[in-house]
Amino acid sequence: MTKNKYLFPFIALTSLFFLWGFITVLVDFLIPRLKEIFTLTYFQAGLVQFAFFMAYFLLSIPAGFILSKIGYKKGIILGLLTMTLGCFLFYPAAEFRTFSIFLMAYFILAGGMTILQVAANPFVAVLGDAKGASSRLNLAQAFNSLGTAIAPAIGASFLLGDTIKSSSEINLLSELEKTAYYLAEAVAVQTPFVLLSMSILALAVLFAFVKLPTVITSISNSGYREVLKNKVLVMGAFAILVYVGAEVAIGSYLVNYFIDMDMHSIIQSTPWMNNIASNILNTDLATLDKRAIVGAFVTFYWSGAMIGRFIGAYLTNIFAPSKVLSFFAIGALLLIIISMNTIGVISMWSILAVGLFNSIMFPTIFTLSIKDVGDLKPQASGILCTMIVGGAIIPPLYGFCTDLAGFKMAFLLLLICYGYIYYFAKSTSKNLA
Repeated sequence: MTKNKYLFPFIALTSLFFLWGFITVLVDFLIPRLKEIFTLTYFQAGLVQFAFFMAYFLLSIPAGFILSKIGYKKGIILGLLTMTLGCFLFYPAAEFRTFSIFLMAYFILAGGMTILQVAANPFVAVLGDAKGASSRLNLAQAFNSLGTAIAPAIGASFLLGDTIKSSSEINLLSELEKTAYYLAEAVAVQTPFVLLSMSILALAVLFAFVKLPTVITSISNSGYREVLKNKVLVMGAFAILVYVGAEVAIGSYLVNYFIDMDMHSIIQSTPWMNNIASNILNTDLATLDKRAIVGAFVTFYWSGAMIGRFIGAYLTNIFAPSKVLSFFAIGALLLIIISMNTIGVISMWSILAVGLFNSIMFPTIFTLSIKDVGDLKPQASGILCTMIVGGAIIPPLYGFCTDLAGFKMAFLLLLICYGYIYYFAKSTSKNLA
């Protein structure tokens, strides 16, 4: 799939995909702890994800402009150094227990990840023959999913491993006990993120010495105005927006959807499902909240994305990527329709299986979109990564539709999203034929 001279650069770049997948999920485990320490409302806690997606929205295009000037290698190093700063700022955020510093740290961390995304995605795509671009990016993205799969165990152990007191419990402590508790809380947050910042800094130093092939042969003065003339790129940008939005919307509302269908009762009364949940949660379900019981099955949604990307790396290497994308879009559409029109176990597992079909969409849409943009790949990547903001747009719309008509009818919005992805796949199949 990758020529020998590209093997080590490909491995080095793949480590970056693993890194940002790992960190994205790891930071999520701070939210339950910080919500109580800072006495946050749910709206304030939601600002964490807002800060993440706004970094993509605000910084992707500037990152593409910077990359066109300094090249991919220096861009990767810049992204890693920015992430290092973001991780280190978690130290004063925890020390002074200031939520605004934490938000700034997360925004800077996400900004560094944005630069990495804008640089690494097209770099992997061009790191070898054009035919294997989708296959390479699917494989690299599979390691991103591996990072998201490993992070929960690390986050649960290091960030949520001890007892988190509620704000009311903290108020009952004496001043001396409060001081000791806050000190322990600060250390629990500071230690993993200081270690992480040091690891990312070491990776930046490593990349400074890694010999990467030159893939930007010239600097175009046309910039974004020129690249936006590419019809496939513009269509792909909207495909990225609706894909990310639909994936995040499903993942965000799965627990509520399952509770709405009374799945916690079905799981407890169905032996094989009870065993699955008990093994995942490693405890007796009778002692757990219904959200935890149904939440155990959400892991299958995200794990499906990881498995699908490994499969997709193979499929997009032997079949036309546009055809694979259209097949996966049809799969997602059919599964959502099944979930809409059924109840219970069938409805639950069909929506979980959408994760498997989501898997190849981002990397395949990405490579199809930048196929014919030439040396404007940095600008094209900036535009595509900007559209990751779909994760901040579609989920609230889905929630609004759910408030109006319920979960089942709200799935119509997701059918529109995946329907457009199918349209994009078929259109690129014609254009590239």
